[in-house]
Amino acid sequence: MIMAGGESPNLSVLTETRSEPAVPFGGKFRLVDFSLSNCVNSDIFNVAVLTQYRPRSLNDHIGIGKPWDLDRITGGVRLLQPYRGGPYGDWQKGSADAVRRNLDYVRHQDEPYVLILSGKHVYVMDYRPFIQHHVESGAEVTVAVRRVSLYETYRFGIVSTRPDGRIVEFQEKPQRSPRNLASMGIYIFNKDFLIDVLESDTTAVDFGRDVLPSLVAQERNIQAYTYPGYWADVSTVQTYWEANMGLLAEEPALDLYDPQWRIHTRSEERAPVKLGPHADVDGTLLSNGCIIEGTVERSVLSPGVQVAEGAVVRDSIILNDTVIEAGAVVDRCIVDKQVHVGAEARVGHGDNNKPNVVMPERLNTGLTLIGKGSVIPPEITIGRNVVVHPFSGEEAFGGRKRIRSGGDVGKDLR
Repeated sequence: MIMAGGESPNLSVLTETRSEPAVPFGGKFRLVDFSLSNCVNSDIFNVAVLTQYRPRSLNDHIGIGKPWDLDRITGGVRLLQPYRGGPYGDWQKGSADAVRRNLDYVRHQDEPYVLILSGKHVYVMDYRPFIQHHVESGAEVTVAVRRVSLYETYRFGIVSTRPDGRIVEFQEKPQRSPRNLASMGIYIFNKDFLIDVLESDTTAVDFGRDVLPSLVAQERNIQAYTYPGYWADVSTVQTYWEANMGLLAEEPALDLYDPQWRIHTRSEERAPVKLGPHADVDGTLLSNGCIIEGTVERSVLSPGVQVAEGAVVRDSIILNDTVIEAGAVVDRCIVDKQVHVGAEARVGHGDNNKPNVVMPERLNTGLTLIGKGSVIPPEITIGRNVVVHPFSGEEAFGGRKRIRSGGDVGKDLR
């Protein structure tokens, strides 16, 4: 069961128009592709995706599951939509609450175990050793964990274990912790135990915040499985940018080209990449349908991006069908789909790293964000840590020729 209903305001404009698992990544992929691909590569072909927040983009992407070989009569992929009413009242309030509202689906499955995944993480993982560890340990629940930096422990559930791997303490996102063994948001439950837990305490709405700490306090048999491979939680603008830029390394930690572990996705039929006679491309991922006439350095470009002659794209993530006109410069930006950057515009300009005025704690490293469908006027200069919300036309800029660092343009669609 893949949790895919999250909003994640930490990703700013990227999740104003879509759920977090539907956010594009690595050029042609979406975040949910990694969990789905890990499932089928691990011979798991009975998958449910639980949605809620702005699900249209995610629903369109997954469809009947054909790219993942999940278009099956028996098993396959099921999109479980949220609903109101019934014994649990209003909308889903968290991951555990989402599963609770779909226990009728869980009961009708033949499998004795339920694997619960997040649809918003970037990683490659064979779930079979994880499942085997759970079965052999005799645990009621097993949690996949990995080491993280001590500076990042506030973002994760942090666990303490005995030498035999049993979890004896679980703290969800502590402000500070001397320990750095973090939950990956990947759990496997004995099915009957999961049903009992969720029905016995209907106030527990989140696995990390409510269910697991309670089970550990009750001294239930909760095991940890340490995963040594690559895993990235890209739920902030900075970590999203860093994970994309990490793909440009000579030997990236995440190998998207491994023929033994393919990441499947829904791909559009597009023409090959076209480089013009004056194109200059260095250290960049280009997706199908891109037309490059200008300069692109250390960037990740999604399908259909056009960079005109004389334009420069540097250290940026540019999503589908964005057009960057002649003479424009885009530096350290995340530009969503179908954006039009006017000629001679400067986006991500200068050395002033003043934090964003609306979300200073989330946008303060010099990245500028341009929302889906926006139109950047010609010859405008936009500084660092600026947010341009989705579908902001030229009128949203009010005729200004300069947006200072930390500015905010347009209307938040949340």
